[in-house]
Amino acid sequence: MIKILERTRTAEKDMPLSKQIIRTLGIILLGFALGVLQKWMDEMPDNVLPVILQTLDLRNYFGRFAIWILLATVISVYSKSPLRAAVNTFSFFISMLAGYYIYCNFVLGFLPRTYMMMWIVISFATPFMAYICWFAKGNGPVAIVISGMIIGVLFAQAFSIIYGFYVYYAMDVITWLISIVILLRKPRETAMEIGISFVTACLYQLFMPYWIGAF
Repeated sequence: MIKILERTRTAEKDMPLSKQIIRTLGIILLGFALGVLQKWMDEMPDNVLPVILQTLDLRNYFGRFAIWILLATVISVYSKSPLRAAVNTFSFFISMLAGYYIYCNFVLGFLPRTYMMMWIVISFATPFMAYICWFAKGNGPVAIVISGMIIGVLFAQAFSIIYGFYVYYAMDVITWLISIVILLRKPRETAMEIGISFVTACLYQLFMPYWIGAF
């Protein structure tokens, strides 16, 4: 299996350690800021937010899985190696949760410990998924399958398929389209990705409960 993955995509080894550390620190700061922003928007009345944010409904958008899956995918596939993808993605999610719950504790005066621990446990799964996702930007059938599965999960977040076709949430449709652009390939390979993504989305909606789509 390792040899198959190595043939799919080769890690880049030309980046100095200092630059890798700086990138990871930047990702940590981004995650922390997004965590604070998400909780701040959760607590703000709709009419206080700018009109464009009300129209886009960013409060609910950041409370759903799709945007976080997309950000994890971007961090993963643009890392220099699968190991860096794992480290950067884990750092992002831990810092995001830190920002979210520090805001809860010190600004809002409460800390939902059970809820917090659940998401911390989930965050410990992200390095393993990021390690695999890194190969989505590679070549060959393994990369196509991984890419198709990522796009499929986002497709399932945006559209209802099993119980009638309709849009769940407009911003998740945009997120799904962005994922296609990020993982875009040659026409034939992209068509294969889309086919795999449809099967993945159907299986996701059959076997995963609806609440998996949102916080």
